[in-house]
Amino acid sequence: MTSDSTKEANSKSNKPSKLTKLANSNAVAVVVLLLSIALVVFTAKMTKLDTQETSITEIFGVKIHRNPPQAILTDLGVTSWKRWEGSPSKFPWTFEHKETMYLLEGKVKVYCDGHDGFFEIRAGDLVEFPKGMKVTWDIIEAVNKHYSLEK
Repeated sequence: MTSDSTKEANSKSNKPSKLTKLANSNAVAVVVLLLSIALVVFTAKMTKLDTQETSITEIFGVKIHRNPPQAILTDLGVTSWKRWEGSPSKFPWTFEHKETMYLLEGKVKVYCDGHDGFFEIRAGDLVEFPKGMKVTWDIIEAVNKHYSLEK
């Protein structure tokens, strides 16, 4: 038979010490803290991506939709529009009609007559130029675009 002192010694050795309990609770707290930080960083990045996808601006009367959702491009029938390609160059242009374009590739600095400065359009932008607008196109990276003219 086992003595009471042996039983007591065995039960004490099976119980975690206060130090072990404290270490375990601190480890759990650290894991929770790290998961919370990861969630905040992930949410911030996703919010930034969502903002970029839905960014619509108007500069000098030109509407620019940065990275529009595929559903918008499909609704507009962009892939059925005419195509145009241009190499790096700089030239004046007058929009004889309202023109909507979707840039597949490239980057362009656009200088609008009557305004100081320029703005850039680039691959992934859906852009609408009003009829009669006079600009200078400075193609920085070769352009490949779909375009539609409204008469």
